Amino acid sequence: MNEERQTEISELGEFGLIERLTKEFPIRHPQTIKGVGDDAAVLSFGEKEVLVTTDLLLEGIHFDVRYVPLKHLGYKAAVVNFSDIYAMNGTPRQITVSIGLSSRFTVEHVEQIYAGIRLACEVYGVDMVGGDTSASVSGLVISITCIGDAAKENIVYRSGAKETDLICVSGDLGAAYMGLQLLERENRVAAGAGKDFTPDFSGKEYILERQLKPEARKDIVEELGKAGIVPTSMMDVSDGLSSELLHICKASGVGCRVYEDRIPIDYQTACMAEELNMNLVTAAMNGGEDYELLFTVPLADKDKIEKMKGVSMIGYVTKPELGAALVSRDGNEIPIRAQGWNAFSQKD
Repeated sequence: MNEERQTEISELGEFGLIERLTKEFPIRHPQTIKGVGDDAAVLSFGEKEVLVTTDLLLEGIHFDVRYVPLKHLGYKAAVVNFSDIYAMNGTPRQITVSIGLSSRFTVEHVEQIYAGIRLACEVYGVDMVGGDTSASVSGLVISITCIGDAAKENIVYRSGAKETDLICVSGDLGAAYMGLQLLERENRVAAGAGKDFTPDFSGKEYILERQLKPEARKDIVEELGKAGIVPTSMMDVSDGLSSELLHICKASGVGCRVYEDRIPIDYQTACMAEELNMNLVTAAMNGGEDYELLFTVPLADKDKIEKMKGVSMIGYVTKPELGAALVSRDGNEIPIRAQGWNAFSQKD
């Protein structure tokens, strides 16, 4: 028996685990421009560089089929991969789909999942080119790999943010998390109310859609291109704004200041937070699954950004020694901590 101290995965967290497992893998081929450590890998095979990303969705961890329609699940599984490619300022082109199925799923169930994937491919102009299927003893498992491309000079990494850069985010934040809270609340009520219970989602359609059917921000990438803006750093908001800000700060070797009163939040999100007696800013900073784009641009691009619809300037990049902080409405600086989604947190 090995008596060396064993490390719990929760001690490292998802990104710490990835770093530990992959640090001994050297880059052997000149075509591999960027390996592990960003939203997508970058491979060079000619005039354009190839982007590759993979996401794994597990029943009971990432979704609950009791309240997530299978067609919506298929759509979301594809879109979250497209979002990673857009976060590199690229264009998704192809996906492969691998799926693990337990015996309780029928052919018709699987067809619903693939109908959602097919719809996502139609909306974003992506080809489904392969994959794999297998039996599963742990419920439904969906793994999608997305392949995209971009011109070398247009690829944006997490590591390019510079002091005085503006920090920008698309859309609004916290809505997907509040949609999840709504679904979980109604599911709990339904469990004790009997078969005649009907969930009440009136007036909450937006936050529900943000959770069940998110969209990748292809439009923002296109608008940046039209405006002649190549962000200095960028990633999508999948694990929460706080986590993503810290990823960019770490990769770029910088600090940041983000202003509480500039964080974009939708009215339905605010109403749901009040209804559940939850802190609205905490939900926006740490909720995750918004799939908006967080990016930095040089101060010289301020006028261009101000003209873009659906983009908010929420702060600026600082020297690394100043750290990362949220500036509250009363001017206090609160250190930003990664409290967003963590697949390997102790509670899981």
